Amino acid sequence: MKVSLCLLTFNELEGCKFDLPKIKKISKNFDEIYAVDGGSSDGTVEFLKTNLVPVYNQPVKGLNQACHYAVEKCKTDAIIFFHPKGTIPVKDTLRFKPLFENGYDFVIGSRVIKGARNDEDSKFFKPRKWFVIFLAIIATVLFNRGNRVLWDVLHGFRGVTKKGYKKMDLKDKGKVTIDIEMVVRSYKKNIKSIEFPTKERARLAGVTHFKAWPTGKEIIKYIFREINR
Repeated sequence: MKVSLCLLTFNELEGCKFDLPKIKKISKNFDEIYAVDGGSSDGTVEFLKTNLVPVYNQPVKGLNQACHYAVEKCKTDAIIFFHPKGTIPVKDTLRFKPLFENGYDFVIGSRVIKGARNDEDSKFFKPRKWFVIFLAIIATVLFNRGNRVLWDVLHGFRGVTKKGYKKMDLKDKGKVTIDIEMVVRSYKKNIKSIEFPTKERARLAGVTHFKAWPTGKEIIKYIFREINR
């Protein structure tokens, strides 16, 4: 099983400076490391290229298209999507390959299951975490017919075999729906999936590219589109 690590970036210079040295230390565990960039203007691309990381500029904007393009460029059997924001332990990227080799085609690094940590866990109100769990319940009730329940349906830290990705038949035209769509399609296509716990912390710099209200609306609209698919 050959595995690629793909960095999905958009103005994440500080995160790349933090994560990339750690990635370099374990680079021998991956058969390919590259980045797909959504149009950075803060020096992210130049920093990655200086550190010998191939960078592909995605031709169409949006997270959905970034993932599709990343898989298109992947030259191995499976791909791990990693957002270098300094929020997730780089060493957790090593947990995917053994699971792929054990027959799982879709793997999520979860922030909400036992043993995990969400950035909001230190707060009384956890709207982002609660919304993720709410969506997981909705996806399970509407689309899951006996598969393992996946709880962190919106975490971009995930991996999939190319075979599994093709079987999912991902077609939604939204810009930020790819994470929930992969979960739902894994249910519909009976793809062997699993989560493992990871520990999230606050991003090092910048702000989220996925604002809560507009992102939430688009995801809810996607659910209705998928019901009618």
